[in-house]
Amino acid sequence: FRKLRRTSAHRWSMLRTMVSQLIRHERIETTVQKAKELRRIADQMVTLGKQGDLHARRRAAAVVNGDAELHKLFTQLAERYRDRDGGYTRILRTDVRQGDAAQMAFIEYVDRPGELRPARP
Repeated sequence: FRKLRRTSAHRWSMLRTMVSQLIRHERIETTVQKAKELRRIADQMVTLGKQGDLHARRRAAAVVNGDAELHKLFTQLAERYRDRDGGYTRILRTDVRQGDAAQMAFIEYVDRPGELRPARP
């Protein structure tokens, strides 16, 4: 995994916040490296949401910040990806950030209304 030039506590806190924001907004813009690390955790959270039992809810609550995001994960997202076996997120590269020339990207959930690029069959 990528360390992203952060301590482990800072990195984990950042990824928890980002996965919560991704669940809330269903699309966020970040750097490509952060998006690739976020994809791992976001896909695991959707898998926990699909399991739906108490143990999965508690494991997801340890990562996701906010009760509304946790509820959305176990209701809307679990229902949407019920028949899908993986690949719940998509990374689309955008432009280069002006300040430090970092490659930026959108990370979004697939099969949702208003997505940037429709899923391929």
